[in-house]
Amino acid sequence: MAVNDALTLVIDIGKSHAKLLMVDARGAVVERHGRDNASVPSPLGYPALDVQGLEDWMAQTLRTSTHTARCHRAIASTHGAALVALGDDGLAWAPVDYEFDGLTQHPLLAQAFDAAADGFAQTLSPDLPAGLNAARQLFYVQNLHPEAWRRTRCLLPYAQYWAWRLCGERASEVSSLGCHTHLWCPQDGGFSALAQAKGWAALFAPLRSAWDVLGTVSPDMAQAWGLPAHCQVHVGVHDSNACLARYLDASADQASALTVVSSGTWTVLMAPGAPTASLQAERDMLANVDVLGRATPTARFMGGREFAALLDGAAPDAGTWADVQALVDSATLATPSFAEHGGPFMGRQGQIVRHGQPLAAALPPGQRAALAALYCAQTTAWLVERLWDGVDLPRTVVLEGPLAHNPLYLALLQALLPEARCLASHDAMEGTARGAWLLSRWGSPVASELAPVEVAQVSGLQGYHARWVAALSV
Repeated sequence: MAVNDALTLVIDIGKSHAKLLMVDARGAVVERHGRDNASVPSPLGYPALDVQGLEDWMAQTLRTSTHTARCHRAIASTHGAALVALGDDGLAWAPVDYEFDGLTQHPLLAQAFDAAADGFAQTLSPDLPAGLNAARQLFYVQNLHPEAWRRTRCLLPYAQYWAWRLCGERASEVSSLGCHTHLWCPQDGGFSALAQAKGWAALFAPLRSAWDVLGTVSPDMAQAWGLPAHCQVHVGVHDSNACLARYLDASADQASALTVVSSGTWTVLMAPGAPTASLQAERDMLANVDVLGRATPTARFMGGREFAALLDGAAPDAGTWADVQALVDSATLATPSFAEHGGPFMGRQGQIVRHGQPLAAALPPGQRAALAALYCAQTTAWLVERLWDGVDLPRTVVLEGPLAHNPLYLALLQALLPEARCLASHDAMEGTARGAWLLSRWGSPVASELAPVEVAQVSGLQGYHARWVAALSV
């Protein structure tokens, strides 16, 4: 087979949706498949990541594809706050779903974890609810399921689990280890004191770069999935950092302040080069670690969940500029937060208000869609300002994912950030999957398809946003 006919298999597992993409040497998607992703009950009673369901789906999907035999490379990109434990023969215990709040059910144990964890100054990782700090998952299993823990021989980040599953080789990778885990010290480039004291650091597989070839697909997996025997398996990457990877060269230009906004279930803002001193733990701001191992100031909110909550059944594209203007004219605001986990406004109950009073009647579908776009644009703009607080550089904001295809959101964000240049990725391939594909051919130049964003012409928008900001302090 000619090299130009070869494909890369990208396994892109988000919290709510999983995708398989086959991408050719030019970067075009030849075939794609998707599946909803949800937790499943584990034998130990907690909700677990559905690794078996995902593998069964992947195997069935790939076996029936005529293109699978052309896949010369494979790489996985997965959501963060996910770890897998291997025993002597496969999984030591089912990987914990990060939305499971195991420690809260045991107050004394939760207090013990808090007392043992490194401070924000060391990990640049805020204290997050449920299992969003992946160290909480390990602490939970180690203390409450000791028999399962004793079976643990090796720990892998989630993306590297899939690499191991394909080729049998074990590795860890910094973008997942540094993803608000409490396991990593981004500025030191090593495991946290907690990870070392609890014996976890010694269990993690050796570090490899995300783009490294970890091995060749094993004969059993080649047969089960229909992959060619020579298919090379790359180490893999944390999904938001995959999205960032394609812009790392641009971020090296200190003449501008770059923020990459990766949207999906989570809307993640990554600002390479921004000061870590501006990070506010109580606002769910943190430092991720990019694929090169560098601390990357980050802020995020559960934008996909909040957008859907505000839609309340309306079509995402139902809103018009007349709907936006009607919301602004009537001072109808969505005040945070509409998701339970993470984000800068944790602990607040979201509500829709008009002139400061809760709105009793439901909005029509078009206004619900417009309000969802407004709310996400306002939250994004608010976070961009805080990431670059005190830095006097021209600002560039690059939008990736579903929000990059929402014209109301884009134009509103540009209007709310008048001093910034907003650019939308019009790539037909999702930013996380594109970044993973790029990492599988790291070093090869790839042009980014970015389009400038129009400015929303909405009368009274700045005053409307000022009222929204003021409502945050109430």
